[in-house]
Amino acid sequence: MDWQAFFLTLRLAGLTTAILLVVAIPLAAWIVLGRSRWLAGLEALAALPLVLPPTVLGFFLLVLLGPRTGFGRLLIGVIGHPLAFSFSGLVVGSVIYSLPFAVQPLVAGFASVDPVLVDAARLLGARPARLVRTILVPLARRSLLAAAVLSFLHTVGEFGVVLMLGGDIPGATRTLSIVLYNQVENFDYSAAGRTAALLLGLSVLALVAIYSTSSRGRRA
Repeated sequence: MDWQAFFLTLRLAGLTTAILLVVAIPLAAWIVLGRSRWLAGLEALAALPLVLPPTVLGFFLLVLLGPRTGFGRLLIGVIGHPLAFSFSGLVVGSVIYSLPFAVQPLVAGFASVDPVLVDAARLLGARPARLVRTILVPLARRSLLAAAVLSFLHTVGEFGVVLMLGGDIPGATRTLSIVLYNQVENFDYSAAGRTAALLLGLSVLALVAIYSTSSRGRRA
């Protein structure tokens, strides 16, 4: 087992999940509560990584964050190095690639909140930020858990974006999915089996946590 890649994968998934929740909660609330005609386009843009091949997304990000574009050169001037083929670049790519897995459960959860409660809070003068903090998030906490777990697992298992944007740099961009690919490519099926079993176990345990929480909530 490549434990360096294991801990790097957990670090990437944890950081990506934290950033996604900060971004996805207000974005989902805006989609549900907003009244702009542009919201459908915003929701479609947030869902785009679901249908876009990961290698395509990884390629676009590789070009955008590299020295070939004005934006990429600006970033290099600010941070001193390109984001491509770095852990920071993997975080950026993972946040974009896993965005739908955070936004969509939250949109479903916020939309299921009784609109009477939302309207009452608005009549009492609750501003959008307080409405989200005191009404939507507490009543949709299972959706929040689902968004966190799905974002984490999707980041743990991502391959195409990681390969295109990060490559295979030990200790910097080599994740478990890259390790598994290398093991299979080298015909080391016993090691590949252990890596695959670890990824499978993480996924099953996390999904059981989601569904057991949902079952307890329905019984309550």
